[in-house]
Amino acid sequence: MALQDYKWINEPEIWKINDDTLLVETGKNTDFWAGTWYNFYRHSGHFYGRELKGDFTYQACIEAGFSEKYDQAGLMIYLDERNWLKAGIEFNDGQPAISSVLTKDNMSDWATGIFPGFPGKFWLRISKVVNVICVKYSCDKSSWYLLRLCQLPEAESCFVGPMCCTPERSGLEVKFSEIEVGKPVGDILHGD
Repeated sequence: MALQDYKWINEPEIWKINDDTLLVETGKNTDFWAGTWYNFYRHSGHFYGRELKGDFTYQACIEAGFSEKYDQAGLMIYLDERNWLKAGIEFNDGQPAISSVLTKDNMSDWATGIFPGFPGKFWLRISKVVNVICVKYSCDKSSWYLLRLCQLPEAESCFVGPMCCTPERSGLEVKFSEIEVGKPVGDILHGD
């Protein structure tokens, strides 16, 4: 499926596709979050996805100049407004961190870690087998590190693709390229 055939959840005002590359400029106060700690529910982030059925691996290169609190970009797997996972780089506590948020039954969690390379360009991979989701990231598209292993409710299909948000501002420019969709490797947890 070509990028032109994807669908937006919360289409940004500024975006374009050049060949096989998606370029996005985030809108003001955009985010995906449900409940936990902050006690607010936001479903305003930019998500450009396609429907996938069965088991799959979805991978992309993400580039952005993360600089302000909660700037974020990465990938998302989405069942519905109450059940989804987003992962990528998020600017927090004065530095970019590798991050993931799992939302189940309309309640979000949040996990972060120190990114070992230059966070302005990285690769992210989401693999799904039945209802198990494995998220890995890479600084060089060669060595892959586990970010998250979790479950989402079983579903016949899900929506997967690039995601970006700026909860505290607008104007983060994000580039999504090298998008690959295929079958998962035999061992999504330990394989490369």
